[in-house]
Amino acid sequence: MNLIRNFSIIAHIDHGKSTLADRLIQHSGVIDPRMFKDQILDTMDLERERGITIKSQAIRLPYRARDGQEYILNLIDTPGHVDFTYEVSRALASCEGVLLLIDASQGVEAQTLANLYLAMEHDLAIIPVINKIDLPSADIDRVLEQIDSELGLNPDEAIRCSAKEGIGIEEVLEAIVQRLPAPKGDEQKPLSALIFDAQYDPFRGVVIFCRIFDGRVQAGDTIRLMSNGAEYKVEEVGYFCLKREKCALLRAGEVGYIIAGVKTVSDARVGDTITLADRPTDKPLAGFRAAKPVVFSSLYPVSTEEYEDLALALEKYKLNDAALTFEKDASAALGMGFRCGFLGLLHLEIVQERLEREYDLSLIMTAPTVRYQVILKSGEKITVDNPALYPDPALIDKVEEPFIRATIITPDRYLGAIMKLCLDRRGISRGHHYIGPGRVEMIFELPLAEVVYDFYDKLKSLTQGYGSFDYEMLDYRQTDLVKVDILVNGEKVDALSQLVHRDHARARALHTCERLRDEIPRQMFKIAIQGAIGGTIIARTTISPFRKDVLAKCYGGDITRKRKLLEKQKKGKKRMKMIGSVEIPQKAFLSVLKAESD
Repeated sequence: MNLIRNFSIIAHIDHGKSTLADRLIQHSGVIDPRMFKDQILDTMDLERERGITIKSQAIRLPYRARDGQEYILNLIDTPGHVDFTYEVSRALASCEGVLLLIDASQGVEAQTLANLYLAMEHDLAIIPVINKIDLPSADIDRVLEQIDSELGLNPDEAIRCSAKEGIGIEEVLEAIVQRLPAPKGDEQKPLSALIFDAQYDPFRGVVIFCRIFDGRVQAGDTIRLMSNGAEYKVEEVGYFCLKREKCALLRAGEVGYIIAGVKTVSDARVGDTITLADRPTDKPLAGFRAAKPVVFSSLYPVSTEEYEDLALALEKYKLNDAALTFEKDASAALGMGFRCGFLGLLHLEIVQERLEREYDLSLIMTAPTVRYQVILKSGEKITVDNPALYPDPALIDKVEEPFIRATIITPDRYLGAIMKLCLDRRGISRGHHYIGPGRVEMIFELPLAEVVYDFYDKLKSLTQGYGSFDYEMLDYRQTDLVKVDILVNGEKVDALSQLVHRDHARARALHTCERLRDEIPRQMFKIAIQGAIGGTIIARTTISPFRKDVLAKCYGGDITRKRKLLEKQKKGKKRMKMIGSVEIPQKAFLSVLKAESD
């Protein structure tokens, strides 16, 4: 056990985490140079295209240190985005130490701090690593100063490297061996193992990624998952080299996988504790909680014939992603679909993109909403995440919405613009302070509903990409919520209804009406598009009709003849409007929902 090191790499997005992992894998020689490709741990096309890690991976690296000893390094890779903070925390709970990676040109950013606090909560040894030192814009002295003042770590212990050029990789590996502690654990105690990830194999069932803290496990043992009490017989255990490698048994201190005929990923929950059925441990490992969706949206197939395909695709997708929740939903305008819950906006985007790519579907997604708590006058408390389920305002006593604590780190020249953006979104400033020359950390309390639309895009635009953003959930607070309905030719379109704060209701309704006006084709009669709260119209645009020239055949003659023809046309248009239903094209829904940021 003294020759094992379990570690993770944590960093802000785009600070070079995957590139450093590539270099460590290359240096350890576990892969043939001809087989190597960049972002080797990122297995999805989507991860490669976007340059982000969505699904965490683990790999076992052999390393002969300068002292002549042969060490085993278990790298547990983590997703980088704020949506997946819980997965990151479970991966960190499986380690004894971390490499805290900082970009030499960008310096310390919001998630650098957030991830540092996560590592400190788990009492991990932290090695600061300054990456990208080969860049012309690298300012190493400034970053060393930030490591000291903002992170409270010893700048003299920081390792300088360039993962892209392969500079300083040997020093990083030596630091892992020398400065990170070996795992502790007792092989004689009952089995206690932490699930830090799981993935679905269509032939073998769920492959459980776990870190063994105490005891041992081998093929033939009967294991128990402590959160739900389910028992399974172990078929295979092994290590993560680039491919799964079978072994005889896993011991305390090791990281590996267990295959035990588990049917879905949601049965093997991240953070759960595995023990033996015949010799269970006393108590589960701390920190387990079920993943809770934060953002909700409805998914509909563009073609109604694809509904069964969408249902099947969601079932298959759920096998691999336990955080996704969905239930049946129906809309008069869009037909049958599903109401889905996501961990955040990035998770929502990834699910939509993977469903469209991997299952060849064309989807329409309704505007994302959050979960509101509605207290009725009868004293009953209900949760609402779908505008269609919003109760009659006469029955409501009060409504509460979720708030977040947002940390924004930015160059100080953008301070005013960000302050205005947050205050426009009903934010409450909780102060700001300078964390270095020209860099300021701002803390706001914001309603989550104001963030899920386009806040992150606007922030990046205002700060020219230099602003970084991180958030954590706070609590529920009272709000003045209204349901905005959209009426086309007097008919309510349920798929376009939105739950909005009263102050922003008119702006949102007007925006939707204008988008629909541009997309709905003109008719022979006038079409009114209205936004309404209850019976009160708060916004309106009109699509003007085509005009047939009924006077074209009149050459001169009495004016009364012309008037008679115009009156006849007027009556015809009135009758047409009474019975005329307006068909809203699919692209009109897409333009309304996708253009919230315009």
